[in-house]
Amino acid sequence: MFAVDRLILVAAALILLGILSSKLSSRLGLPVLVVFMALGMAAGSEGPGGIPFENYPIAHGIGTLALALILFDGGMRTPLTALRIVWAPGIVLATVGVLGTALVTGLAAARLLGVSLLEGLLLGSIVGSTDAAAVFSILRSRAVSVRERVSATLEVESGANDPMAVFLTVGLLQLLLGEQDWGAAFFWGFVIQMSIGAIVGIAAGRGAVFLANRVELEAAGLYPLLAAAGGLLAYGLAASLGGSGFLAVYLAGIVVGNTRIVFQRGVLQFHDGLARLAQLVMFVVLGLLVFPSRLTAVAGEGLLLAAVLILVARPLAVFGTLWPFRFSWRELVFISWVGLRGAVPAILATYPLLFGLPRAHLIFNMAFFVVLISAVAQGWTLPWFARILGLQEPMPPESPLSLEITSLRHVEGDIVEYIVGPTSRACGRLIRDLALPDGVVVSLIARRQQVIPPRGSTRVEPGDFVFVLLQPTVRSLVDRVFSSHATAEEMPTLVEFPLRGRTTLAELEQFYGIRVEGSPDSTLSALLTERLGQDLENGSSIVVGGITLFAREIVAGRVELVGLALPASVEEPGSG
Repeated sequence: MFAVDRLILVAAALILLGILSSKLSSRLGLPVLVVFMALGMAAGSEGPGGIPFENYPIAHGIGTLALALILFDGGMRTPLTALRIVWAPGIVLATVGVLGTALVTGLAAARLLGVSLLEGLLLGSIVGSTDAAAVFSILRSRAVSVRERVSATLEVESGANDPMAVFLTVGLLQLLLGEQDWGAAFFWGFVIQMSIGAIVGIAAGRGAVFLANRVELEAAGLYPLLAAAGGLLAYGLAASLGGSGFLAVYLAGIVVGNTRIVFQRGVLQFHDGLARLAQLVMFVVLGLLVFPSRLTAVAGEGLLLAAVLILVARPLAVFGTLWPFRFSWRELVFISWVGLRGAVPAILATYPLLFGLPRAHLIFNMAFFVVLISAVAQGWTLPWFARILGLQEPMPPESPLSLEITSLRHVEGDIVEYIVGPTSRACGRLIRDLALPDGVVVSLIARRQQVIPPRGSTRVEPGDFVFVLLQPTVRSLVDRVFSSHATAEEMPTLVEFPLRGRTTLAELEQFYGIRVEGSPDSTLSALLTERLGQDLENGSSIVVGGITLFAREIVAGRVELVGLALPASVEEPGSG
Protein backbone atom coordinates (compact mmCIF):
# COMPACT_ATOMS: atom_id res chain seq x y z
CA MET A 1 0.00 0.00 0.00
CA PHE A 2 1.31 3.44 -0.94
CA ALA A 3 2.09 5.88 1.86
CA VAL A 4 -0.67 8.23 0.67
CA ASP A 5 -3.20 5.40 0.66
CA ARG A 6 -2.23 4.44 4.21
CA LEU A 7 -2.49 8.07 5.30
CA ILE A 8 -6.00 8.35 3.89
CA LEU A 9 -7.02 5.12 5.62
CA VAL A 10 -5.64 6.20 8.99
CA ALA A 11 -7.15 9.69 8.67
CA ALA A 12 -10.58 8.29 7.78
CA ALA A 13 -10.45 5.84 10.69
CA LEU A 14 -9.48 8.58 13.15
CA ILE A 15 -12.21 10.92 11.90
CA LEU A 16 -14.81 8.14 12.15
CA LEU A 17 -13.69 7.23 15.67
CA GLY A 18 -13.71 10.90 16.64
CA ILE A 19 -17.26 11.42 15.41
CA LEU A 20 -18.52 8.34 17.20
CA SER A 21 -16.61 9.17 20.39
CA SER A 22 -18.26 12.60 20.52
CA LYS A 23 -21.43 10.80 21.68
CA LEU A 24 -19.42 9.39 24.59
CA SER A 25 -18.23 12.90 25.36
CA SER A 26 -21.78 14.25 25.65
CA ARG A 27 -22.88 11.38 27.89
CA LEU A 28 -19.93 11.82 30.24
CA GLY A 29 -20.30 15.61 30.30
CA LEU A 30 -16.77 16.16 29.03
CA PRO A 31 -15.66 18.65 26.37
CA VAL A 32 -14.97 16.93 23.06
CA LEU A 33 -11.40 18.23 23.16
CA VAL A 34 -10.63 15.76 25.96
CA VAL A 35 -11.95 12.81 23.94
CA PHE A 36 -10.23 13.93 20.74
CA MET A 37 -6.90 14.53 22.51
CA ALA A 38 -7.17 11.14 24.18
CA LEU A 39 -7.83 9.58 20.78
CA GLY A 40 -4.74 11.33 19.38
CA MET A 41 -2.58 10.19 22.29
CA ALA A 42 -3.85 6.62 21.86
CA ALA A 43 -2.91 6.77 18.18
CA GLY A 44 0.51 8.30 18.97
CA SER A 45 3.91 6.72 19.43
CA GLU A 46 3.28 5.81 23.10
CA GLY A 47 -0.22 4.47 22.46
CA PRO A 48 -1.63 1.36 20.77
CA GLY A 49 -1.63 3.14 17.40
CA GLY A 50 2.12 3.66 17.44
CA ILE A 51 2.05 6.54 14.92
CA PRO A 52 5.32 8.50 15.22
CA PHE A 53 4.60 12.21 14.93
CA GLU A 54 6.59 15.11 16.36
CA ASN A 55 6.39 17.69 13.57
CA TYR A 56 5.51 20.91 15.39
CA PRO A 57 5.42 23.24 12.33
CA ILE A 58 2.87 21.00 10.57
CA ALA A 59 0.81 20.69 13.76
CA HIS A 60 0.93 24.46 14.20
CA GLY A 61 -0.21 25.03 10.60
CA ILE A 62 -3.08 22.56 10.88
CA GLY A 63 -4.10 24.03 14.23
CA THR A 64 -4.04 27.62 12.98
CA LEU A 65 -6.19 26.79 9.94
CA ALA A 66 -8.61 24.78 12.09
CA LEU A 67 -8.84 27.55 14.68
CA ALA A 68 -9.57 30.14 11.99
CA LEU A 69 -12.49 28.01 10.74
CA ILE A 70 -13.74 27.47 14.30
CA LEU A 71 -13.63 31.20 15.09
CA PHE A 72 -15.38 32.06 11.81
CA ASP A 73 -18.21 29.66 12.64
CA GLY A 74 -18.36 31.02 16.19
CA GLY A 75 -18.64 34.56 14.86
CA MET A 76 -21.50 33.61 12.54
CA ARG A 77 -23.38 32.18 15.50
CA THR A 78 -22.83 35.21 17.74
CA PRO A 79 -26.02 37.29 17.49
CA LEU A 80 -25.75 41.07 17.54
CA THR A 81 -28.29 41.06 20.35
CA ALA A 82 -25.72 39.34 22.57
CA LEU A 83 -23.11 41.94 21.64
CA ARG A 84 -25.51 44.80 22.38
CA ILE A 85 -26.40 43.35 25.78
CA VAL A 86 -22.91 42.70 27.12
CA TRP A 87 -20.33 44.17 24.75
CA ALA A 88 -18.72 46.29 27.49
CA PRO A 89 -18.26 43.61 30.19
CA GLY A 90 -17.40 41.01 27.56
CA ILE A 91 -14.63 43.12 26.02
CA VAL A 92 -13.22 44.15 29.40
CA LEU A 93 -13.14 40.53 30.56
CA ALA A 94 -11.56 39.47 27.26
CA THR A 95 -8.72 41.99 27.54
CA VAL A 96 -8.06 43.12 31.11
CA GLY A 97 -9.35 39.79 32.40
CA VAL A 98 -6.94 37.78 30.22
CA LEU A 99 -4.07 40.05 31.27
CA GLY A 100 -4.90 39.57 34.96
CA THR A 101 -5.24 35.81 34.54
CA ALA A 102 -1.88 35.65 32.75
CA LEU A 103 -0.15 37.71 35.46
CA VAL A 104 -1.39 35.66 38.42
CA THR A 105 -0.88 32.32 36.68
CA GLY A 106 2.51 33.41 35.35
CA LEU A 107 3.77 34.42 38.80
CA ALA A 108 2.69 31.04 40.17
CA ALA A 109 4.30 29.19 37.23
CA ALA A 110 7.63 30.96 37.73
CA ARG A 111 7.63 29.95 41.42
CA LEU A 112 6.45 26.36 40.91
CA LEU A 113 8.68 25.51 37.95
CA GLY A 114 11.75 27.50 38.92
CA VAL A 115 11.82 29.35 35.61
CA SER A 116 12.31 33.05 34.88
CA LEU A 117 9.49 35.54 35.38
CA LEU A 118 9.10 36.07 31.62
CA GLU A 119 8.87 32.30 31.01
CA GLY A 120 6.27 32.01 33.74
CA LEU A 121 4.26 34.89 32.26
CA LEU A 122 4.53 33.21 28.85
CA LEU A 123 2.93 30.05 30.24
CA GLY A 124 0.27 32.15 31.95
CA SER A 125 -0.50 33.92 28.66
CA ILE A 126 -0.77 30.62 26.78
CA VAL A 127 -3.46 29.32 29.15
CA GLY A 128 -5.11 32.73 29.57
CA SER A 129 -8.00 32.42 27.09
CA THR A 130 -11.23 30.47 27.52
CA ASP A 131 -13.36 28.28 25.25
CA ALA A 132 -17.08 29.02 25.56
CA ALA A 133 -17.88 26.49 22.81
CA ALA A 134 -16.80 23.73 25.18
CA VAL A 135 -18.97 25.23 27.93
CA PHE A 136 -22.13 25.42 25.83
CA SER A 137 -21.64 21.96 24.32
CA ILE A 138 -21.56 20.50 27.83
CA LEU A 139 -24.61 22.49 28.97
CA ARG A 140 -26.57 21.47 25.86
CA SER A 141 -25.67 17.81 26.30
CA ARG A 142 -26.98 17.99 29.89
CA ALA A 143 -30.07 20.01 28.84
CA VAL A 144 -29.00 23.00 30.96
CA SER A 145 -29.68 26.61 30.00
CA VAL A 146 -28.38 29.65 31.89
CA ARG A 147 -29.44 33.28 32.06
CA GLU A 148 -29.08 35.21 28.82
CA ARG A 149 -26.78 37.88 30.25
CA VAL A 150 -24.39 35.25 31.59
CA SER A 151 -24.33 33.18 28.40
CA ALA A 152 -23.93 36.29 26.24
CA THR A 153 -20.98 37.47 28.35
CA LEU A 154 -19.27 34.10 27.96
CA GLU A 155 -19.88 34.15 24.20
CA VAL A 156 -18.41 37.61 23.70
CA GLU A 157 -15.47 36.87 25.99
CA SER A 158 -14.53 33.63 24.24
CA GLY A 159 -14.56 35.26 20.81
CA ALA A 160 -12.67 38.38 21.85
CA ASN A 161 -10.08 36.97 24.26
CA ASP A 162 -8.21 34.80 21.75
CA PRO A 163 -6.45 37.75 20.02
CA MET A 164 -5.35 39.08 23.43
CA ALA A 165 -3.84 35.73 24.39
CA VAL A 166 -2.07 35.45 21.02
CA PHE A 167 -0.67 38.97 21.33
CA LEU A 168 0.65 38.37 24.86
CA THR A 169 2.19 35.03 23.87
CA VAL A 170 3.97 36.33 20.78
CA GLY A 171 5.04 39.54 22.54
CA LEU A 172 6.56 37.66 25.48
CA LEU A 173 8.34 35.26 23.11
CA GLN A 174 9.88 38.26 21.33
CA LEU A 175 10.95 39.69 24.68
CA LEU A 176 12.55 36.39 25.69
CA LEU A 177 14.43 36.17 22.39
CA GLY A 178 15.56 39.80 22.59
CA GLU A 179 13.57 40.87 19.53
CA GLN A 180 11.55 43.50 21.43
CA ASP A 181 11.80 45.61 24.58
CA TRP A 182 9.26 46.62 27.20
CA GLY A 183 7.76 50.05 26.71
CA ALA A 184 5.40 52.04 24.57
CA ALA A 185 6.19 49.94 21.49
CA PHE A 186 4.71 46.90 23.22
CA PHE A 187 1.46 48.77 23.97
CA TRP A 188 1.17 50.34 20.52
CA GLY A 189 1.81 46.97 18.97
CA PHE A 190 -1.35 45.73 20.64
CA VAL A 191 -3.36 48.74 19.47
CA ILE A 192 -2.13 48.37 15.89
CA GLN A 193 -2.80 44.61 15.76
CA MET A 194 -6.33 44.96 17.08
CA SER A 195 -7.13 47.94 14.83
CA ILE A 196 -5.92 46.23 11.66
CA GLY A 197 -7.71 43.02 12.62
CA ALA A 198 -10.98 44.86 13.25
CA ILE A 199 -10.88 46.87 10.02
CA VAL A 200 -9.89 43.93 7.82
CA GLY A 201 -12.40 41.57 9.47
CA ILE A 202 -15.38 43.88 9.03
CA ALA A 203 -14.37 44.74 5.45
CA ALA A 204 -13.85 41.09 4.48
CA GLY A 205 -17.19 40.08 6.00
CA ARG A 206 -19.03 42.80 4.12
CA GLY A 207 -17.20 41.88 0.93
CA ALA A 208 -18.21 38.23 1.25
CA VAL A 209 -21.86 39.22 1.81
CA PHE A 210 -21.76 41.63 -1.15
CA LEU A 211 -20.38 38.96 -3.50
CA ALA A 212 -22.81 36.29 -2.30
CA ASN A 213 -25.81 38.56 -2.81
CA ARG A 214 -24.68 40.05 -6.13
CA VAL A 215 -23.01 37.18 -7.99
CA GLU A 216 -25.28 34.40 -9.22
CA LEU A 217 -23.25 31.22 -8.75
CA GLU A 218 -23.95 28.00 -10.65
CA ALA A 219 -24.57 25.79 -7.61
CA ALA A 220 -25.90 26.42 -4.12
CA GLY A 221 -22.96 24.52 -2.65
CA LEU A 222 -20.59 27.29 -3.76
CA TYR A 223 -22.08 29.88 -1.39
CA PRO A 224 -20.75 28.25 1.80
CA LEU A 225 -17.33 28.00 0.13
CA LEU A 226 -17.49 31.68 -0.80
CA ALA A 227 -18.24 32.56 2.83
CA ALA A 228 -15.37 30.36 4.03
CA ALA A 229 -13.00 32.02 1.55
CA GLY A 230 -14.05 35.40 2.92
CA GLY A 231 -13.24 34.31 6.47
CA LEU A 232 -9.84 32.86 5.55
CA LEU A 233 -9.08 35.95 3.46
CA ALA A 234 -9.79 38.08 6.54
CA TYR A 235 -7.31 36.04 8.59
CA GLY A 236 -4.59 35.96 5.94
CA LEU A 237 -4.84 39.62 4.96
CA ALA A 238 -4.89 40.87 8.56
CA ALA A 239 -1.91 38.68 9.51
CA SER A 240 0.00 39.83 6.41
CA LEU A 241 -0.57 43.47 7.36
CA GLY A 242 0.65 42.92 10.91
CA GLY A 243 -2.81 42.68 12.46
CA SER A 244 -4.65 40.06 14.49
CA GLY A 245 -5.85 37.38 12.09
CA PHE A 246 -7.95 35.70 14.77
CA LEU A 247 -9.84 38.90 15.56
CA ALA A 248 -10.33 39.54 11.84
CA VAL A 249 -11.81 36.11 11.10
CA TYR A 250 -14.09 36.30 14.15
CA LEU A 251 -15.44 39.73 13.17
CA ALA A 252 -15.89 38.59 9.57
CA GLY A 253 -18.02 35.73 10.89
CA ILE A 254 -20.15 38.15 12.94
CA VAL A 255 -20.78 40.30 9.85
CA VAL A 256 -21.71 37.30 7.66
CA GLY A 257 -23.88 35.67 10.33
CA ASN A 258 -25.85 38.81 11.13
CA THR A 259 -26.50 39.96 7.54
CA ARG A 260 -29.01 38.61 5.04
CA ILE A 261 -27.14 36.36 2.64
CA VAL A 262 -28.22 33.97 -0.09
CA PHE A 263 -28.64 30.33 1.09
CA GLN A 264 -28.07 31.46 4.68
CA ARG A 265 -29.18 28.29 6.44
CA GLY A 266 -27.05 26.19 4.12
CA VAL A 267 -24.04 28.40 4.84
CA LEU A 268 -24.52 28.00 8.60
CA GLN A 269 -25.00 24.23 8.38
CA PHE A 270 -21.93 23.81 6.18
CA HIS A 271 -19.73 25.79 8.55
CA ASP A 272 -21.10 23.97 11.59
CA GLY A 273 -19.93 20.68 10.09
CA LEU A 274 -16.65 22.22 8.91
CA ALA A 275 -15.93 23.66 12.37
CA ARG A 276 -16.62 20.30 14.01
CA LEU A 277 -14.28 18.57 11.56
CA ALA A 278 -11.62 21.23 12.15
CA GLN A 279 -11.95 20.77 15.91
CA LEU A 280 -11.61 17.00 15.57
CA VAL A 281 -8.56 17.15 13.30
CA MET A 282 -6.86 19.83 15.38
CA PHE A 283 -7.15 18.03 18.71
CA VAL A 284 -6.28 14.63 17.28
CA VAL A 285 -3.13 16.08 15.67
CA LEU A 286 -2.22 17.89 18.88
CA GLY A 287 -2.88 14.67 20.79
CA LEU A 288 -0.36 12.91 18.53
CA LEU A 289 2.26 15.42 19.71
CA VAL A 290 1.66 14.63 23.38
CA PHE A 291 3.70 11.94 25.09
CA PRO A 292 1.78 10.64 28.14
CA SER A 293 5.07 9.89 29.93
CA ARG A 294 6.05 13.57 29.66
CA LEU A 295 2.68 14.66 31.05
CA THR A 296 3.02 12.41 34.08
CA ALA A 297 6.46 13.89 34.70
CA VAL A 298 4.92 17.35 35.22
CA ALA A 299 1.74 16.12 36.93
CA GLY A 300 2.59 17.44 40.41
CA GLU A 301 3.43 20.99 39.34
CA GLY A 302 0.67 20.87 36.72
CA LEU A 303 -2.02 20.11 39.29
CA LEU A 304 -0.85 22.99 41.49
CA LEU A 305 -0.75 25.40 38.55
CA ALA A 306 -4.20 24.29 37.37
CA ALA A 307 -5.52 24.88 40.89
CA VAL A 308 -4.07 28.41 40.91
CA LEU A 309 -5.59 29.13 37.50
CA ILE A 310 -9.05 27.75 38.33
CA LEU A 311 -9.38 28.79 41.98
CA VAL A 312 -7.36 32.02 42.15
CA ALA A 313 -6.45 33.65 38.82
CA ARG A 314 -9.76 33.25 37.01
CA PRO A 315 -11.97 34.34 39.96
CA LEU A 316 -9.75 37.39 40.62
CA ALA A 317 -9.97 38.38 36.95
CA VAL A 318 -13.75 37.90 36.79
CA PHE A 319 -14.59 39.68 40.05
CA GLY A 320 -12.11 42.46 39.37
CA THR A 321 -13.44 43.24 35.87
CA LEU A 322 -17.16 42.43 36.07
CA TRP A 323 -18.07 43.73 39.53
CA PRO A 324 -18.62 47.32 38.26
CA PHE A 325 -21.17 45.98 35.73
CA ARG A 326 -23.57 44.92 38.48
CA PHE A 327 -23.45 41.17 38.04
CA SER A 328 -24.76 39.28 41.06
CA TRP A 329 -22.28 37.30 43.13
CA ARG A 330 -23.87 34.06 41.88
CA GLU A 331 -23.31 35.10 38.27
CA LEU A 332 -19.72 36.08 39.04
CA VAL A 333 -19.03 32.73 40.73
CA PHE A 334 -20.47 30.83 37.76
CA ILE A 335 -18.54 32.86 35.17
CA SER A 336 -15.40 32.28 37.23
CA TRP A 337 -15.92 28.53 37.24
CA VAL A 338 -16.75 28.13 33.53
CA GLY A 339 -13.41 29.46 32.30
CA LEU A 340 -12.53 26.23 30.54
CA ARG A 341 -9.28 26.20 28.57
CA GLY A 342 -9.63 24.87 25.03
CA ALA A 343 -8.45 25.26 21.46
CA VAL A 344 -6.38 28.45 21.68
CA PRO A 345 -4.13 27.39 24.61
CA ALA A 346 -3.51 24.09 22.83
CA ILE A 347 -2.37 25.90 19.68
CA LEU A 348 -0.36 28.55 21.54
CA ALA A 349 1.50 25.79 23.38
CA THR A 350 3.31 24.99 20.11
CA TYR A 351 4.62 28.58 19.72
CA PRO A 352 7.63 28.22 22.08
CA LEU A 353 8.69 25.12 20.13
CA LEU A 354 8.46 27.00 16.83
CA PHE A 355 10.48 29.91 18.25
CA GLY A 356 13.13 27.53 19.57
CA LEU A 357 12.81 28.55 23.23
CA PRO A 358 15.19 26.57 25.53
CA ARG A 359 12.44 25.33 27.90
CA ALA A 360 9.84 24.97 25.15
CA HIS A 361 9.01 21.31 25.89
CA LEU A 362 8.40 22.04 29.56
CA ILE A 363 6.02 24.90 28.71
CA PHE A 364 4.28 22.76 26.06
CA ASN A 365 3.68 19.83 28.41
CA MET A 366 2.56 22.07 31.29
CA ALA A 367 0.10 23.94 29.08
CA PHE A 368 -1.40 20.70 27.79
CA PHE A 369 -1.70 19.27 31.27
CA VAL A 370 -3.44 22.41 32.55
CA VAL A 371 -5.86 22.38 29.58
CA LEU A 372 -6.79 18.74 30.24
CA ILE A 373 -7.26 19.27 33.99
CA SER A 374 -9.37 22.38 33.40
CA ALA A 375 -11.57 20.60 30.86
CA VAL A 376 -12.11 17.52 33.01
CA ALA A 377 -12.50 19.17 36.43
CA GLN A 378 -14.68 22.07 35.33
CA GLY A 379 -16.51 20.27 32.54
CA TRP A 380 -17.99 17.57 34.78
CA THR A 381 -19.26 20.07 37.35
CA LEU A 382 -20.74 22.80 35.12
CA PRO A 383 -24.40 21.65 35.24
CA TRP A 384 -24.15 21.13 39.01
CA PHE A 385 -22.79 24.68 39.50
CA ALA A 386 -25.58 26.16 37.37
CA ARG A 387 -28.20 24.41 39.50
CA ILE A 388 -26.83 25.19 42.96
CA LEU A 389 -26.28 28.85 42.04
CA GLY A 390 -29.85 29.17 40.82
CA LEU A 391 -28.86 30.27 37.31
CA GLN A 392 -30.45 27.40 35.45
CA GLU A 393 -33.40 28.19 33.19
CA PRO A 394 -35.77 25.92 31.25
CA MET A 395 -34.09 24.57 28.11
CA PRO A 396 -35.92 25.83 25.01
CA PRO A 397 -37.39 22.91 23.06
CA GLU A 398 -35.86 21.93 19.75
CA SER A 399 -37.93 21.91 16.60
CA PRO A 400 -38.41 18.46 15.04
CA LEU A 401 -37.98 19.92 11.54
CA SER A 402 -36.77 22.96 9.62
CA LEU A 403 -37.87 24.85 6.54
CA GLU A 404 -35.87 27.10 4.26
CA ILE A 405 -36.27 29.13 1.12
CA THR A 406 -33.47 27.85 -1.12
CA SER A 407 -32.67 30.15 -4.00
CA LEU A 408 -29.69 31.12 -6.08
CA ARG A 409 -30.90 34.70 -6.07
CA HIS A 410 -31.59 37.14 -3.30
CA VAL A 411 -35.25 36.70 -2.39
CA GLU A 412 -37.00 39.23 -0.17
CA GLY A 413 -38.66 36.55 1.88
CA ASP A 414 -37.90 34.57 5.04
CA ILE A 415 -39.29 31.53 6.75
CA VAL A 416 -39.17 32.36 10.45
CA GLU A 417 -39.63 29.75 13.17
CA TYR A 418 -41.45 30.70 16.38
CA ILE A 419 -41.84 28.64 19.55
CA VAL A 420 -45.25 29.46 20.99
CA GLY A 421 -45.12 29.97 24.74
CA PRO A 422 -48.07 30.24 27.11
CA THR A 423 -47.69 34.05 27.20
CA SER A 424 -47.61 34.45 23.44
CA ARG A 425 -50.44 36.57 21.98
CA ALA A 426 -51.08 33.84 19.40
CA CYS A 427 -51.46 31.08 22.01
CA GLY A 428 -54.92 29.50 22.03
CA ARG A 429 -56.20 31.43 19.01
CA LEU A 430 -57.31 30.31 15.56
CA ILE A 431 -55.03 31.22 12.70
CA ARG A 432 -57.78 33.16 10.94
CA ASP A 433 -58.18 35.34 14.05
CA LEU A 434 -54.51 36.39 14.31
CA ALA A 435 -54.86 39.61 12.27
CA LEU A 436 -51.45 39.11 10.68
CA PRO A 437 -49.97 41.78 8.38
CA ASP A 438 -50.82 41.55 4.71
CA GLY A 439 -48.73 38.97 2.84
CA VAL A 440 -47.78 37.01 5.97
CA VAL A 441 -48.61 33.30 5.77
CA VAL A 442 -48.42 30.56 8.40
CA SER A 443 -46.85 27.81 6.29
CA LEU A 444 -46.46 24.92 8.75
CA ILE A 445 -46.99 23.91 12.37
CA ALA A 446 -44.97 21.19 14.11
CA ARG A 447 -46.70 19.86 17.23
CA ARG A 448 -44.79 17.22 19.16
CA GLN A 449 -44.04 14.59 16.49
CA GLN A 450 -46.82 15.70 14.14
CA VAL A 451 -46.72 17.98 11.13
CA ILE A 452 -49.94 19.98 10.85
CA PRO A 453 -50.88 21.73 7.59
CA PRO A 454 -52.33 25.03 8.87
CA ARG A 455 -55.87 26.10 8.04
CA GLY A 456 -57.86 29.07 9.20
CA SER A 457 -59.58 26.85 11.78
CA THR A 458 -56.29 25.49 13.20
CA ARG A 459 -55.76 26.55 16.80
CA VAL A 460 -52.24 27.56 17.92
CA GLU A 461 -51.27 25.69 21.10
CA PRO A 462 -48.46 26.15 23.65
CA GLY A 463 -45.28 24.39 22.57
CA ASP A 464 -46.11 24.61 18.86
CA PHE A 465 -43.32 25.36 16.40
CA VAL A 466 -44.90 27.75 13.91
CA PHE A 467 -43.16 28.47 10.60
CA VAL A 468 -44.20 31.80 9.10
CA LEU A 469 -43.45 33.04 5.58
CA LEU A 470 -42.94 36.80 5.61
CA GLN A 471 -41.01 39.72 4.21
CA PRO A 472 -38.13 41.01 6.37
CA THR A 473 -39.76 44.44 6.67
CA VAL A 474 -42.65 43.09 8.75
CA ARG A 475 -40.58 40.71 10.90
CA SER A 476 -40.58 42.95 13.98
CA LEU A 477 -44.38 43.31 13.87
CA VAL A 478 -44.98 39.57 13.47
CA ASP A 479 -42.59 38.99 16.40
CA ARG A 480 -45.16 40.75 18.59
CA VAL A 481 -47.80 38.20 17.66
CA PHE A 482 -45.83 34.98 18.24
CA SER A 483 -42.94 35.75 20.58
CA SER A 484 -43.37 35.46 24.31
CA HIS A 485 -40.99 38.29 25.14
CA ALA A 486 -41.31 40.73 22.24
CA THR A 487 -40.65 44.26 23.42
CA ALA A 488 -41.10 47.72 22.04
CA GLU A 489 -37.33 48.09 21.61
CA GLU A 490 -37.45 45.46 18.88
CA MET A 491 -39.58 47.77 16.71
CA PRO A 492 -37.75 49.85 14.12
CA THR A 493 -38.41 53.58 14.03
CA LEU A 494 -40.93 54.96 11.53
CA VAL A 495 -41.23 51.84 9.39
CA GLU A 496 -44.56 51.23 7.68
CA PHE A 497 -46.26 47.86 8.12
CA PRO A 498 -49.06 46.58 5.85
CA LEU A 499 -52.27 45.53 7.65
CA ARG A 500 -55.58 44.43 6.28
CA GLY A 501 -58.32 47.02 6.42
CA ARG A 502 -60.66 44.62 8.22
CA THR A 503 -58.33 44.45 11.24
CA THR A 504 -60.24 45.72 14.27
CA LEU A 505 -58.97 48.06 16.98
CA ALA A 506 -59.41 45.23 19.48
CA GLU A 507 -57.14 42.97 17.38
CA LEU A 508 -54.60 45.77 17.04
CA GLU A 509 -54.27 45.87 20.83
CA GLN A 510 -54.50 42.10 21.38
CA PHE A 511 -51.81 41.07 18.92
CA TYR A 512 -49.52 44.09 18.67
CA GLY A 513 -49.99 45.91 21.97
CA ILE A 514 -51.05 49.11 20.16
CA ARG A 515 -54.08 50.87 21.65
CA VAL A 516 -56.21 53.28 19.63
CA GLU A 517 -59.22 55.06 21.14
CA GLY A 518 -62.51 54.00 19.61
CA SER A 519 -64.97 51.14 19.48
CA PRO A 520 -63.10 47.82 19.82
CA ASP A 521 -65.16 46.36 16.95
CA SER A 522 -64.35 49.24 14.61
CA THR A 523 -62.01 48.33 11.72
CA LEU A 524 -59.01 50.31 10.50
CA SER A 525 -60.87 50.82 7.24
CA ALA A 526 -63.87 52.31 9.03
CA LEU A 527 -61.63 54.52 11.18
CA LEU A 528 -59.87 55.96 8.13
CA THR A 529 -63.16 56.47 6.29
CA GLU A 530 -64.73 58.21 9.29
CA ARG A 531 -61.77 60.51 9.95
CA LEU A 532 -60.95 61.43 6.35
CA GLY A 533 -64.42 61.57 4.82
CA GLN A 534 -64.24 63.16 1.37
CA ASP A 535 -60.43 63.39 1.61
CA LEU A 536 -60.07 59.60 1.57
CA GLU A 537 -57.72 58.57 -1.24
CA ASN A 538 -54.67 56.41 -1.77
CA GLY A 539 -51.83 57.79 0.36
CA SER A 540 -53.98 59.87 2.71
CA SER A 541 -53.26 59.39 6.40
CA ILE A 542 -54.38 60.10 9.95
CA VAL A 543 -52.51 60.20 13.28
CA VAL A 544 -54.20 58.46 16.21
CA GLY A 545 -52.76 57.33 19.55
CA GLY A 546 -49.20 58.15 18.51
CA ILE A 547 -49.33 56.06 15.32
CA THR A 548 -49.93 56.95 11.68
CA LEU A 549 -52.41 55.07 9.49
CA PHE A 550 -52.19 55.31 5.68
CA ALA A 551 -54.81 54.31 3.11
CA ARG A 552 -52.75 52.18 0.73
CA GLU A 553 -55.36 50.33 -1.33
CA ILE A 554 -58.97 51.46 -1.83
CA VAL A 555 -61.48 49.22 -3.59
CA ALA A 556 -65.10 50.39 -4.14
CA GLY A 557 -64.72 53.09 -1.51
CA ARG A 558 -63.41 50.70 1.13
CA VAL A 559 -59.82 50.61 2.39
CA GLU A 560 -58.53 47.07 1.80
CA LEU A 561 -54.90 47.68 2.75
CA VAL A 562 -53.71 49.98 5.56
CA GLY A 563 -50.16 51.09 6.22
CA LEU A 564 -49.25 51.44 9.91
CA ALA A 565 -46.20 53.44 11.02
CA LEU A 566 -45.16 53.84 14.64
CA PRO A 567 -42.09 55.13 16.48
CA ALA A 568 -39.88 52.83 18.54
CA SER A 569 -41.02 54.55 21.72
CA VAL A 570 -44.47 52.91 21.62
CA GLU A 571 -44.61 50.79 24.79
CA GLU A 572 -46.10 47.46 25.59
CA PRO A 573 -49.28 47.54 27.66
CA GLY A 574 -48.40 47.58 31.31
CA SER A 575 -44.72 48.14 30.69
CA GLY A 576 -44.87 51.51 32.41
